[in-house]
Parts: sequence; structure tokens; C-alpha cells
Amino acid sequence: MTRTTAFACCLLLTVPLTFACSPQGSGPPMSAQPRPITVNAPAPEAEPVAGVPLVVYLGDSLTAGYGLEEAQAFPALVAARLTAEGTAQRTVNAGVSGDTTAAGLARIDWVLEQQPAVLVVGLGGNDGLRGLPLTETERNLREIVKKGQAAGARVILLGMKIPPSYGADYVAGFEGLYPRLARELGVALVPFLLEGVAGKPELNLPDGIHPTAAGQQIVAATVAPYVRAALGGLEER
Repeated sequence: MTRTTAFACCLLLTVPLTFACSPQGSGPPMSAQPRPITVNAPAPEAEPVAGVPLVVYLGDSLTAGYGLEEAQAFPALVAARLTAEGTAQRTVNAGVSGDTTAAGLARIDWVLEQQPAVLVVGLGGNDGLRGLPLTETERNLREIVKKGQAAGARVILLGMKIPPSYGADYVAGFEGLYPRLARELGVALVPFLLEGVAGKPELNLPDGIHPTAAGQQIVAATVAPYVRAALGGLEER
């Protein structure tokens, strides 16, 4: 069994049978809310520091660190890694559990008011699990990325995968839209956010979807090089 297949099976076990058999159904989001939060609320504000670039992570429960303290979520872990290396930056975790790409698009303007130098976009997983039309997911992601670029941010897109039970065409279309968007819009792509974590029970919470603290460390190691490169590229401007 490949890692992708293992991940798909793991996801399938967390989705009610009626939902898994009907991709167009109104199934559950990627997570329940771990703590009170207002959907489409603006991201927490980062204290401005002259000359220190801001990195904002716009995402869902995987970004928010569902079931964990915010300091254990990969955005904070990436920031800690870069700080230890001597890379100055500020970080805002704008992950909201249950967010779809539409919800992310609805609050992107709030996020961009903070003038991030780097925008990390980790959305789409909930769209896929709900079987939402791929055209809508792609359109929303495209608009989010273009808004980020127009605001002067370097954008990083986090790729995601979904269970094979949604059908070969839907799965291929979903997974293919990330590299296509990255290529067409000229942004960096992390091929699969949960590489090395998905499908491994010891690295995921009992729901089989959300990484444990140890799993988040691996996710941070996957994402950190892309953020490091984006921040380094700022010096070349």
C-alpha cells in the first residue's frame, strides 16, 4: 500500500458511509471546531516591526493545529526553525477549522490588510471531502493567490490529496489543480502538505486526519524550506 493510498484509507475511515458514497453530499468538514472561533473572522494581528517581514498562513484545521496548542501547529514550528537559523520574520496563523476555499476567499482581504511579505495558502481539503465542484475550488484558490500577488506577497500553495472513493476523475482533477495553478500563476508549490504523516496512525490524532504534535513537526520540516526560500527571495528585490 502506497502512502497516498494509506492516507486515503485513513480519511475514508473518518467519514460516514453515506457521505463517502456520495461525493456531492453535505458531509462534515475536515474538523469540528477545537475551540470557539468566528467563521470568516480576520486573522490575529501581528505587532508591526520595521524591516521584519510578515508570514501569514491562510488555511483550515491542518494549519490551525486542530486538537493542539497553537505553538504546536506547523506555522509556529516553521517560525521557530527559521528564527533559530537567524532568519527574522513574524508569523500569523490564520487557520480556521472547517474552512473551505470559499471561506478563505471571503476573509482574504482582512488577511492582506496586514501586508504579509509571504502568504502560505493551505486550503481545499474540506472542498474535496465535501465533493464540491472542482471548478469552484480552482476559481477560489486562483482568486486567493492573485489577490495575494496583487498585494505584493510571495505566495506558497500547499497541495492536498483526497480519498479514491470520490472517483478517479474527481481525485485526479482535485490533485491536479494545485500544480496547474502554481505553474500558471508562478507560485511555489508544496506538492503534498502531509507527506510523511498521512496514513501513519502514530503521527495522527484518533480521527486519522489531523497530525499529532510529532506529526506537525514533520509537516513543519516539509514547509520550512519553501518559506525560507520565499523570505530569502525578498532580499533579491
